[in-house]
Amino acid sequence: MTLRFKCQTAYAFKKIFGSAESKDILISFLNALIYDGNATIEDLELINPNLPPKVEGLKDTYLDVKAQLKNGTLVIIEMQVLNVQSFGKRVVFNAAKTYAFQLQKGEGYRMLKPVIALTLTDFEMFPGRHQFASRFVYREVSDGYVYTENDIELIFVELPKFTKDIEELETITDKWIYFIKSARSLDQVPTNMDDIPELHRAFEIANQANLTLEELEDLERREMFIYDQQGAVALGRQEGRQEGRITEARALVLRLLNKRFPDNTAELNSLVEGLSLSALEELSDAMFELNNWDDLLTLLADK
Repeated sequence: MTLRFKCQTAYAFKKIFGSAESKDILISFLNALIYDGNATIEDLELINPNLPPKVEGLKDTYLDVKAQLKNGTLVIIEMQVLNVQSFGKRVVFNAAKTYAFQLQKGEGYRMLKPVIALTLTDFEMFPGRHQFASRFVYREVSDGYVYTENDIELIFVELPKFTKDIEELETITDKWIYFIKSARSLDQVPTNMDDIPELHRAFEIANQANLTLEELEDLERREMFIYDQQGAVALGRQEGRQEGRITEARALVLRLLNKRFPDNTAELNSLVEGLSLSALEELSDAMFELNNWDDLLTLLADK
């Protein structure tokens, strides 16, 4: 999936599920991803059915929709494009905040309704885990006993881990996830999705032709911002790895030098500080050719 498809799919996500007129689409989607395709949700109310504001530094590299089910359960549906620092903590924070902010002054805890945070990520959230969908609730550590008032549930769907081809789609859950991941690369709804009318309507909404000129301009700004952010993240990781290698090399060289010159510890720290990775590697290679302190100073004078 290209960057353009990622951005457009994320933007279409809000267009598809954030409209009061497409409530039946959201119900089908949530039943598929939360309740294994069972028609558990009969009705819901959108809490924030508005599209995101114009891009101003684009704080929202994620897009979210909030809904309240007929039984009072609050659902936060989020599409996250970038793997930003502490993202997992933010998911927990948003779920906890949504849970706590239900109560008005004077209301008792019995008024609290469950919160489900459904998060779709365009990156691997849990790299060591094979399954594309994960559900987390409160459990007792030793035997897994479920906490009685288990009112906050976290559900994650990692799109890169969903690798089924069109002909392999079996369940309504498979079909919805495939659609979310691949909508922008589809020319038409696959024939094996014909049995889901809500998917047809979602496809029409996601179609590029349905975007206004203003929305297209907003989409272009989002693409540019996300591209810049991904480049910054990649550069930061590269620089972080380089700095980590320098730190390790410096520590190794200092250990070796302290053994050779135990009476000069303070001076060694100042001499080695600031050396490049290549200089540290050269110094490590030449370590056992140093006969005395003057040899070391002569060698470092060229660095």
